[in-house]
Amino acid sequence: MTTPYPFTAVVGMDDLRLALLLNAVSPAVGGVLVRGEKGTAKSTAVRALSTLLPELSVVAGCRFSCDPAAPDPQCPDGPHGNEPAMHRPARMVELPVGASEDRLVGALDIERALAEGVKAFEPGLLADAHRGVLYVDEVNLLHDHLVDLLLDAAAMGSSYVEREGVSVRHAARFLLVGTMNPEEGELRPQLLDRFGLTVEVAASREPDQRVEVVRRRLAYDDDPDGFAGRWATEEQALRERIVAARALLPRVVLGEGVLRQIAATCAAFEVDGMRADIVMARTATALAAWAGRAEVVSGDVRQAALLALPHRRRRNPFDAPGLDEDMLDRVLDEFSDDTPEPPPEPDGTDPGGAGPDDPGRGPGDAPGPDDPGRGGGPGPDGGPRDEGAAPDTAGPEGPGGSSEQRGGVPRQAGAPQERQATGPGEPFRARVLTVPGLGEGAAGRRSRARTEHGRTTGSRRPEGALTKLHLAATVQAAAPHQRARGRSGRGLIVRRDDLRQASREGREGNLVLFVVDASGSMAARQRMGAVKGAVLSLLLDAYQRRDKVGLITFRGREAALALPPTSSVDAAAARLGSLPTGGRTPLAAGLLKAHDVLRVERLRDPSRRPLLVVVTDGRATAAGRGDAVGEAARAAALHAARGVASVVVDCESGPVRLGLAGSLAAALGGTAVTLDGLRADSIAGLVKDVRGGQGARGARPAATTVSTDEARRAA
Repeated sequence: MTTPYPFTAVVGMDDLRLALLLNAVSPAVGGVLVRGEKGTAKSTAVRALSTLLPELSVVAGCRFSCDPAAPDPQCPDGPHGNEPAMHRPARMVELPVGASEDRLVGALDIERALAEGVKAFEPGLLADAHRGVLYVDEVNLLHDHLVDLLLDAAAMGSSYVEREGVSVRHAARFLLVGTMNPEEGELRPQLLDRFGLTVEVAASREPDQRVEVVRRRLAYDDDPDGFAGRWATEEQALRERIVAARALLPRVVLGEGVLRQIAATCAAFEVDGMRADIVMARTATALAAWAGRAEVVSGDVRQAALLALPHRRRRNPFDAPGLDEDMLDRVLDEFSDDTPEPPPEPDGTDPGGAGPDDPGRGPGDAPGPDDPGRGGGPGPDGGPRDEGAAPDTAGPEGPGGSSEQRGGVPRQAGAPQERQATGPGEPFRARVLTVPGLGEGAAGRRSRARTEHGRTTGSRRPEGALTKLHLAATVQAAAPHQRARGRSGRGLIVRRDDLRQASREGREGNLVLFVVDASGSMAARQRMGAVKGAVLSLLLDAYQRRDKVGLITFRGREAALALPPTSSVDAAAARLGSLPTGGRTPLAAGLLKAHDVLRVERLRDPSRRPLLVVVTDGRATAAGRGDAVGEAARAAALHAARGVASVVVDCESGPVRLGLAGSLAAALGGTAVTLDGLRADSIAGLVKDVRGGQGARGARPAATTVSTDEARRAA
């Protein structure tokens, strides 16, 4: 077994280490979610925590880690009587993103259950993690059905496995720790709220601290045992401090004054529900015990709020987690009881990992996100700044330099001047756009698909291990053979060949590729704000339906892949917000770029079906060889030949409409819909499922455009 990296040797990341240690002191805090860019040692720090946890006393031979002092009366290995106790280290159980349901919760032997009436149960990862740590790397990529199982176990402290009337229950109380890279997509709000604390981590921009990180990592890779031995004293001291804090925890007093501060803080920041209040109270108590105090003070409440509230402040997936510290201080001051407080206690580990008794943050720590020397801070549009980007300069023509040169590319003489980015309009609830037919892609909430979860539509012989039994079909298959098998009693004699797997139909997530017209005509009459609001609404819908999204823009004479297909819908929203407009309309270039992107994605993920959403007024005024309209039609025919499900969002406005978007939709073999028709609460929003998903040779009906006036007349 590989020697874990020492926890005290982790450089910097004070908030992360403190959050993990608080959960080690009080598992009731509820776990930690670690958000941060790739390569910041998130997983290293989490795995290092396992060596600091105190040993457990368990019933010998129990696969479910029952406590000898209070064994689970419903334990599948019980009832426990006078079995001897044994001591072992707390487990760190890792849940792979691609794990199956049976691997997570365990599996029943259905054949023995039906034929013999016994509960032959093989425990899963939830049983292994009981009284330990369940670690999920890339938790935001976890399949929805596994997320649901985690939510149930975390809420009830137990796991239920049921298969057609045969059920097993066992205790499953664990410390849930997850790590994620926000660039790869956000976490479902239900699971986000289950994490007690959240911390943001980023690589230090201080050269000295980065040098120390590299030096320690190389030393560990060369000799893991020797490196761990050099930190053994610090590790043992930290382990003893955790034990002492656990012993002090029941005696810590949470006074009425700080309890009012906690309630006032949660109310002021308008967090949903009461879980935040409870988590803050438990965190503040753990902070006091960690500092060796028997009473919670206002400083503990402040630190608890910074760890427990940021991820509960989000109102939609495009909001970045955060907390207004000035507002927090005002609320705490308003409800302070004016009692003197002791000076802040150290968190137990120094920024360089020198040991548990070294104080505070050192000069080598990474600056905060608003520090002037830190790269990667907010850019001019409020989003993340490119690491390699040069600082903005404001000249006579505004930000970004003169109108003759922006981004290092000279503007051609006589070309239309680029307009500044227009902010998106207010998002709305969008109608569901689906891909026709029956897919087999990743689990999601958009289009129909064959899945392991959903309504039962039939039965089939199992190709591998039986996971979902179709009981009626199994009985029908076994019934004709009972006399030949010598059945004499009431039981049914079932053989392996009789078992039938249930065929189920659910929903899949799709690849929604947006192709957005950013030409000068789209900026007319402030149209672009409404267009961005519509696309933002579709992005929000894609987030809720667990889709991958991509963004292509076209203007001037070319198209650009603004965002490669990703699960990070908020990244697409950020790119959309900063999208400038201006120039001609290279519609063919946008469609050809989409064709190339879909071709590559088809090779990467052949089971995920695409949905092409073209947002344009249908004009084509720029081409490689002079015939802009003809080139656009030929590019559209490529998608139609591939059977790509397509929707054209018609952005044309004004009293005179040319209907060009409808012609484009017909060439794509898809459907056209107006901006008003995208609204779920609009009469004009009767958008049918995208037609013609029968393959390249399938017949596809002509696209239609439903306007508000037409819908009103029809009504």
